[in-house]
Amino acid sequence: MATPQRVNRDDLEKIVIANINEFGWHCVNVIEDDSHPCWSYTIGLYETWEHPELIIIGRSRATSHEMLKTIADDIELNSPPDLTDPNGHQLPGLRCHFLEVLPCYSSDYVGFALSFYRKRHFPLYQIVWPNIDGLFPWHPHAPKHFKEWQPLLGNFLLFCDKDVATD
Repeated sequence: MATPQRVNRDDLEKIVIANINEFGWHCVNVIEDDSHPCWSYTIGLYETWEHPELIIIGRSRATSHEMLKTIADDIELNSPPDLTDPNGHQLPGLRCHFLEVLPCYSSDYVGFALSFYRKRHFPLYQIVWPNIDGLFPWHPHAPKHFKEWQPLLGNFLLFCDKDVATD
C-alpha cells in the first residue's frame, strides 16, 4: 500500500490556480465523516466568467463533479443556467433548484474559496437536488434523514408552495 502524501497549503493553492487557468474553475471535494455529509464546491467561476460559485451537498464526488462540470461547460459556452428560475434547472437526470447561500455559512463550507478570493465578496449558490421520490428538502413529506443529508444554506421559501402544490 502506498503511503499517502501530504500536500501543503501552498501546493494546494498552486493546483487551484493551475486548474482555473486551464479549465476556468476548480472543484473542491470535502469527504463525509460520521456526522456530516460530503460536499463539493467550485472556485473560479466568478473569477473567470463572473458567475456565482456553486456548492452541492450530499452527492458523491463523481456525481457532484459531473453536475458542476455540466454547468461550467454551459457557462463557458455563454449559456449559464438561470439561478432564479422557480421551475429549476435540468441537470443530468435531475431537476434541481439554485439557492443563494447566506454569507454566515461561507466559512463553514467554502473556506478555501474565501482564501482564494482573499476575502473579496463572491456570490455563492447551492444546487439543491430532489430525493428518489422527487421531493426537495423543504417538502413537508421529505424524510428527516434526507433533510439532514442536504442541509439548506439559504432561504428556500420561494420554492415551498410551488413544489408542494405540484405533488
